[in-house]
Formats: sequence, C-alpha cells, structure tokens
Amino acid sequence: MKKYELMCIFKPNLDTEEVDKLIEKIGSTVTEFGGKVESVDKAGRKKLAYDIQNFRDGYFSTSILSLPADKIAEFKRQLRLNDNILRTMFMEVSQKASV
Repeated sequence: MKKYELMCIFKPNLDTEEVDKLIEKIGSTVTEFGGKVESVDKAGRKKLAYDIQNFRDGYFSTSILSLPADKIAEFKRQLRLNDNILRTMFMEVSQKASV
C-alpha cells in the first residue's frame, strides 16, 4: 500500500462537530477499503483565494493515509458524492531521497 495525502475543504456553514464527524466518516471509509489513516491535521477555517460555490472561506483538513491501489478510484468517487466537501486534493506522498 502506498501513502497518500488528502486535503479537503469543507463548507463554512458547518459546525466544528459536523466537520469532525465528516473527517471521522472519511477515516472509516478508508478502513472499510482496507487502508488506514496515519495522521489528521485540522487547519481550521481559512479564507479562500477565490469563491467556490459562493463561499469565501472553508474548513481545511489534511490527512495522511495508506490505501490499496485498486480502491483509490472508488474512494475518490465517495469524496465527490459528499455535498459538504467543496474541494479535495488527493496525491501520492513521495519518499525523500537519502544522500
């Protein structure tokens, strides 16, 4: 399994408890697909560079997770289906080269 980094921007009209529940739901989806969440960093509410769906700010969260390669497409689809997520960025974490 490879490591991935997932950054999500949630709608600003949600409570912090609702955002925490959404982050937990994403984590449970990862474990359902046979992966594991290594760390979660909640950056809080921040202003966006431009409006997304008429929102000027959003709750930012970054997660490091491991996921089987054959489950990635379905995981991304699950993220797109969630109406409370404004944007996601999903990328592979590269290993640092040792000198």
